[in-house]
Amino acid sequence: MQRRHLSVLGATGSIGLSTLDVVRRHPQRFSVYALTACSSVEVMATLCREFEPAIAVMADGPAAEKLREDLSDLPHIRVLTGEAGLSEAATSPEVDTVMAAIVGAAGLPSTLAAVRAGKRVLLANKEALVMSGRLFMDAVEESGAELLPIDSEHNAIFQCIPAGRIRQPDAAGITRILLTASGGPFRKMQAADMALVTPDQACAHPNWSMGRKISVDSATLMNKGLELIEACWLFNISPEKIEVHVHPESIIHSMVEYADGSVLAQLGSPDMRTPIANGLAWPERIDAGVAPLDLFAIGRLHFERPDTERFPCLRLAAEAFETGGTAPAVLNAANEVAVEAFLQGRVRFTDIPVIIGQTLSAVAAVPADSFDIIFSKDSEARQFAYACVTKLACEK
Repeated sequence: MQRRHLSVLGATGSIGLSTLDVVRRHPQRFSVYALTACSSVEVMATLCREFEPAIAVMADGPAAEKLREDLSDLPHIRVLTGEAGLSEAATSPEVDTVMAAIVGAAGLPSTLAAVRAGKRVLLANKEALVMSGRLFMDAVEESGAELLPIDSEHNAIFQCIPAGRIRQPDAAGITRILLTASGGPFRKMQAADMALVTPDQACAHPNWSMGRKISVDSATLMNKGLELIEACWLFNISPEKIEVHVHPESIIHSMVEYADGSVLAQLGSPDMRTPIANGLAWPERIDAGVAPLDLFAIGRLHFERPDTERFPCLRLAAEAFETGGTAPAVLNAANEVAVEAFLQGRVRFTDIPVIIGQTLSAVAAVPADSFDIIFSKDSEARQFAYACVTKLACEK
């Protein structure tokens, strides 16, 4: 049994906390070298006292100062800040495994740093691949990093493909990937009523406990659009061979169809500790603290086709991937701006796809030949999306 030494990027978010819960159950298997967060000082201080990492990183400067004060009686914990601190947490030679769980584009630099350092990277930050797919996967191949997917759907697919064929769908005999989606809290809501939904309603996911941004993405089905793009890069498969199935029970996390007619599915309770434990211990299996699946209690499983008229974000994501180049980075940037504005009450739920569509039309896609180009287009898209938000807020 190899003892793994972890950095948890985004330790105070839902994925980070679930990761630490699994770690807590296996102290002989895992040690925590670094924890990072944005600005949640109180939670971070509590985690540092429990896990005593060598490094604690706060992205926010004032938050880092406050954490230093709170941990003044633990001088062996170095408190760092900013991108330099995140990079050290991701690349330190003492670390062999990095949980990449910083939400959004903000997580790309540190995730990429971990990849370039050749770590085992547990990828919970789908935006890294959405923004920079080919460049990111090239970096994985060049560095020899071990990339394991943590999103429940991609981890399910990973579990359903032979270990030596993860990026060789034709050699594995794969004909389709069936990507499941819960449908979110507004699956049955009429389009006319969606303009009136509140941020709290959008964040009340029927099955999963997630952060507010990801919950809104689930409600718009943008999360599934981003996951479609992520799946194409992770498994080296074209979008024509990926079919989204709305599965409201969230018990089947995804399926893989083979040429002989077999369809392999990974089932489990909707609990992120399952894919996290799979990534942490792979290829072994460990207890994740997840309740056993009771199929008798569930009774029936249902499947529906996604409605891209009521949920156009899924269509926008597919179109951005087809356009290629920097279009997915523009899509992601516009979505982050639009969701933030919705959560602040500045725009309506139905304005989210409008902002994204307008930004994709206005910001021309170019070949994604370098990370500098990708970050430049990300910035350009955000500026345009902010202007869209301002206009819509005035009209609201």
